[in-house]
Amino acid sequence: MTKEILLTGDRPTGKLHIGHYIGSLKNRVKLQNSGKYDPYIMIADTQALTDNARNPEKIRNSLIQVALDYLAVGIDPSKSTIYVQSQIPALFELTAYYMDLVTVARLERNPTVKTEIKQKNFKDSIPVGFLNYPVSQAADITAFKATIVPVGDDQEPMLEQTREIVRTFNRVYHTDVLVEPKGYFPPKGQGRLPGLDGNAKMSKSLGNCIYLSDDAKTVQKKVMSMYTDPNHVHVEDPGKVEGNTVFTYLDVFDPDKDKVAELKAEYQKGGLGDVKIKRYLNKVLEAELAPIRERREKFIQDEDAVYEMLLEGSKKANKVANETLQEVRDAIGLNYFKNR
Repeated sequence: MTKEILLTGDRPTGKLHIGHYIGSLKNRVKLQNSGKYDPYIMIADTQALTDNARNPEKIRNSLIQVALDYLAVGIDPSKSTIYVQSQIPALFELTAYYMDLVTVARLERNPTVKTEIKQKNFKDSIPVGFLNYPVSQAADITAFKATIVPVGDDQEPMLEQTREIVRTFNRVYHTDVLVEPKGYFPPKGQGRLPGLDGNAKMSKSLGNCIYLSDDAKTVQKKVMSMYTDPNHVHVEDPGKVEGNTVFTYLDVFDPDKDKVAELKAEYQKGGLGDVKIKRYLNKVLEAELAPIRERREKFIQDEDAVYEMLLEGSKKANKVANETLQEVRDAIGLNYFKNR
């Protein structure tokens, strides 16, 4: 059976948190272990530089942390190719060719880019690399002829941009070299996890995260600080579960749904305190995070082996991307000296 090629990855701007775990990493491991896919998992350091170019140390220091988090959650280098974006020169040449097929106006209309420009408060100082990153992302995907790209719902406009580039390239150069990708979206209820403070997004920049590398005491401290129902002052007060971060996390992490339903009913009626429910959540989270933490500690004992794994993965990815690049050059007609 021919396996579908799957491509996904993360920007190395810090350690990964449980929002990443629920939103993508956990599902990524399931897809890897299904045997249906040939996964390429990219640490997107070049993309991270588009808004961190003046702080490259942040990227360099985060590279190993992201790799450790990958290994800790169960991404297996014998089943998935883990590689570093900047080590694949073909990606940048492909980006250059694709840039000639996309207008600035089209990039500015991309809803995901517009949202992120506003979030990062670039105003009139948008780095060219940031505006262009949908084109770079198209190179990342097409270099490996990926047909499946696991993404969140907010990334669908990015995939559509890639499909447009594929269709334009194939039409202009009368070829079928490039392949259109499809999105693979998280199962319902496994999308974006809210922050500890009740913010709609768990974010490193907002400091409202539980990291996969946090020790048990740190996790407990963060859980005890979580946002609940501000009007639930006394234990006997009826409380709201909607918008209550503790119950949102229980819905996601606790496999015992009947127990969660009982706790919600008790909380809404009155008689269940925030401290008790937070202690229960902490127990649930520890059951999930303790094995991840233990595996991470094992891998961190030999960082050289982790870097070697990244090097080998990058060599393999480089070979595949170069093959696609040669096909693209042939299609455009740039291999002037190939038969001389």
